[in-house]
Amino acid sequence: MIALENLAVRRGGRVLFAGASLAIHPGQHVGITGGNGTGKTTLFKLLLGELGPDEGNLRMPTGWRIAHMAQETRASARTALEHVIDGDRALRDIERRLATAEAAGDDAALAAAHAELDACDGYNAHYRAEQLLHGLGFSQAEVSRPVSEFSGGWRIRLNLAQALMCPSDLLLLDEPTNHLDLDATQWLEDWLERYPGTLLLISHDRDFLDAVVTHIVHIEQQEMRLYRGNYSAFEVQRAERLAQQQALYQRQQTRIKEIESFVRRFRAKATKARQAQSRLKELERMQTVAAAHVDSPFDFRIREAPKVSDPLLTLLDADLGYGERRVLAGVRLSLHPGSRVGLLGANGAGKSTLIKALLGELAPLAGQRTAGTHLRIGYYAQQQLEVLDLDASASLHVQRLSPEVSEQVIRDFIGGFDFRGDAALTPIRPFSGGEKARLALALVAWQQPNLLLLDEPTNHLDLEMRQALTLALQEFGGALVLVSHDRYLLRNCVDEFHLVEDGRLVPFDGDLDDYHRHQQSRERAAQASAATPVEDGARGARGKEARQQAAAKRAQVAPARNAVKKLETQMEKLGAELAALESRLADQGLYEVARKTELSAVQQQLGECRRRLETLETEWLEAQESLEQLEREVGL
Repeated sequence: MIALENLAVRRGGRVLFAGASLAIHPGQHVGITGGNGTGKTTLFKLLLGELGPDEGNLRMPTGWRIAHMAQETRASARTALEHVIDGDRALRDIERRLATAEAAGDDAALAAAHAELDACDGYNAHYRAEQLLHGLGFSQAEVSRPVSEFSGGWRIRLNLAQALMCPSDLLLLDEPTNHLDLDATQWLEDWLERYPGTLLLISHDRDFLDAVVTHIVHIEQQEMRLYRGNYSAFEVQRAERLAQQQALYQRQQTRIKEIESFVRRFRAKATKARQAQSRLKELERMQTVAAAHVDSPFDFRIREAPKVSDPLLTLLDADLGYGERRVLAGVRLSLHPGSRVGLLGANGAGKSTLIKALLGELAPLAGQRTAGTHLRIGYYAQQQLEVLDLDASASLHVQRLSPEVSEQVIRDFIGGFDFRGDAALTPIRPFSGGEKARLALALVAWQQPNLLLLDEPTNHLDLEMRQALTLALQEFGGALVLVSHDRYLLRNCVDEFHLVEDGRLVPFDGDLDDYHRHQQSRERAAQASAATPVEDGARGARGKEARQQAAAKRAQVAPARNAVKKLETQMEKLGAELAALESRLADQGLYEVARKTELSAVQQQLGECRRRLETLETEWLEAQESLEQLEREVGL
């Protein structure tokens, strides 16, 4: 177990933790939440041994293997595949000893190294690394590209794959979805749900937290408070605690009235699409959790254009692309005041190309783009952060857009984005990525758009700012086109989805769960079409090649069988442990008041044991299916 006892940590004269205590048990998946600067990343540094507490104790199991996602990667000539495999440090050590033994002709050492390589599934390392890369959005061609050729965001994906490659008892992930698209986010969610070790996850994606974690640690007022359940459960529990304070309760009532007005606005549309129905349910649920956000420092609105056109913008039979390369063909899209469109599609399918065409940066290769007379576009993408003047203040950025507006009006507006006091008047150069993203959004909101084009607007934003952005978009009366991996934002801010796929833009009749199933179906179909079983009767010039392929596939069967047997052994061991725990619970003496602590511990062990057994059973089914597929391919 990880135990923090009366911990005190000071950084640069600032107290982050004072008398903080926390206990995390093996196998728990824990989300770490709290405002910016409260100490989430510092907690990770403590666990990694990069930082020591000023007071108190930190205890962890000896011998635990810890994996974490690095935030930076230097340019390197190593391929993406080799970079990911480097995450398995034990495997690399075995490979070095194997090479040494081969060079020295030491047969005993060579045999021992081969045995260790088999035990750690080293023969399948390249396959496992490729699966991680493909899941995170890398194409087969990109697997062999050097790290130096990837942009910063894609290098972060490589670091994530490297962390997942590392066999670990404790996995530390800091904002792993920040540079992922929706497909990669859902793949990672599925992977982490199956992760058997202890997971500590810093994330501002509430749907991601809901699916992956079993507990929440919320950091506030220099303390850590553990909540049982996912993020939605945490909101309810924290709301109940905060609502007991009268002042916060009164502010909650004001927020509920605002939410009710949103419900009235969308109720008329609720029968038109399942997305609207989903949003209506979410807004109703928010009444029970509003108090969890009443102390948010963010409260802003998007200033709307005084005039609108209908339609605002139309693409008619538009072919979109670059020079000779056509990315999308025959695009038809008409945006009216109140249109709320979410764009779905795999990475590289053409979503950014479509946004550029809507923005007017990319002229159609064929067809028409027609803009309304009063069209005013508000555009946000990650590159907007790069054009901020680092030597200007937040206030000055807005003043340059509207020199005629008084300083007080500007200060009031940017205060809603939590730029108050000195933060409003000092140069933004030392600002964090989240603060710069907030400023870029503030500049979009200030310019009175009637069409918002938002490309991943939640990257770098914390949960409170994401909640405030959701409310502001719900109240916005103009049109919205949204690309995001934040499913909570998509569910609550768009009425219809359009799918960018196979060079086309088509309406998608379904919700995000339907889209996930759609992508899984496409992936299975692609894998099936890629499978090319060897014909038993191959003769002549192809005979030798066919036999070589068959031999290679038979070589894959042995590790697959070993994997199944290993899982069966683990399941048997865990089944025995489960039976022992159930036997202890049958002991009536355990329910005596004096043994209350022991009873609680046994019940918790029983729950963890059942969850691990369920995970193993899922892994066994997948391994058995893979084994059967291999056996069919080689005719066994």
